[in-house]
Amino acid sequence: MSAQPSKVWQSIETSIEKRVLMLDGAMGTMLQKQNLEEADFRAQRFADWHIPLKGNNDLLCLTHPEAVKSVHRAFLEAGSDLIETNSFNATSISQADYELGSLAPEIARASAQIARDCADEFTAKTPDKPRAVLGAIGPLNKTLSISPKVEDPGYRDVSFDEVRDSYKEQIAAFIDLVDALLIETVFDTLNAKAAIVAAREVFVAVGYEKPILISGTITDRSGRTLSGQTAEAFWLSVAHAKPFAIGLNCALGADEMRPHILAISKVADCHILAYPNAGLPNAFGEYDETAEDMKNQVAPWAKEKFVNILGGCCGSTPDHIKAIADAVKNAAPRQRPIIDPTLRLSGLEPFSIAV
Repeated sequence: MSAQPSKVWQSIETSIEKRVLMLDGAMGTMLQKQNLEEADFRAQRFADWHIPLKGNNDLLCLTHPEAVKSVHRAFLEAGSDLIETNSFNATSISQADYELGSLAPEIARASAQIARDCADEFTAKTPDKPRAVLGAIGPLNKTLSISPKVEDPGYRDVSFDEVRDSYKEQIAAFIDLVDALLIETVFDTLNAKAAIVAAREVFVAVGYEKPILISGTITDRSGRTLSGQTAEAFWLSVAHAKPFAIGLNCALGADEMRPHILAISKVADCHILAYPNAGLPNAFGEYDETAEDMKNQVAPWAKEKFVNILGGCCGSTPDHIKAIADAVKNAAPRQRPIIDPTLRLSGLEPFSIAV
C-alpha cells in the first residue's frame, strides 16, 4: 500500500508550509439561504417518497446538484483552498432517518463528483493556487460511547462494527475523487476511531492511502467533547492515525474555541485546523456574528502562529471566509513543534509519564 498524493495535494503540502490555508464555510447555512422547498429535495426521482425529505441536504447532490455547486463556487471565489464534499450525513446510519440508507454510497459519490468538478474548475482558472477536495465524514446520529437510554447506561443502539461498515461504504464511494478525508465534528471519539479503522480498511482494499484530517467539537464551555474528553485528551486518542491535521469545529464561536485550539497546538506534531461557528446561535437558531466580527477574532490566531488551516462552520458565509482570507494572507503559518517522546495516555484527560 502506497501513499500517492494527487498533484493538487502535493501543492497543498507545499503551500501549508508557507501560508495559512483556507477551508470553506457552512454548506447548510448557504443551502438554507436558497429557501429550498420539499419539491427541491424530492425532484422527479423521489416525487412519491412516503416521508418528508426537506432538510436532507446531502440528498440535494442527487436531486438539485446546482444548489450544491453554487455553494462550492461561492466559497472558492471567496478564497477557499479546500472545500468539503456535501456528505456530512451520507452514511447508511444517518440516511436511515429518511429511509434512504441504501442510497448513501450513491449520495457520497455524487457529493465528491460535484466538489471535484468545482475545485478543478477553479484550479484551471488559477493553476498557481490549486483547490483541493476533502471527503467530509460526519459524526453520525448515533454514538458508541453514550447510552441513549438514561435508565440503561450499558445499552447501545449501534455496534462498533456497524459504525465502521457504514463509514467504510461512504469512504469507498468517494476515495478516488477526493484529495483527503476529513473526519469532522467529532463529539464521540469512539465513532471517530471507527471512521479511522474504516479508512484504513478502504486504503488496503484500493491499494493506496489518502491523507486524513480530524476535527473534534467541544460541545460547551466545559471544554470537553460530548463523550467527556478535553481537547488534549482527544488529540492523544487519535494521534495514532497520524493525521495531516487535527483541530476543532462547530459548537463554539471563535472566542470560546480559542483556548482549546491553543492547547492542541502546543501538543500536536501535525498541522492545526480550526473552523468555528459564526458565534453562538440566537434564540431563533440563527448566527449573528458578522464577517468583520469573526475576522477580528480569528485572524490573530494566524498572526500568533498557532493554526495552519482556518475556515468557518455553522453560520459562516463566503463573506466570512473572504474577510478571514484577506486578513491572514500575509501571516506565516504555525511551525509544528518537536514533541519529546514519552508515554502519553488519554482517558477523559491526558496523562503523561514525566521524562
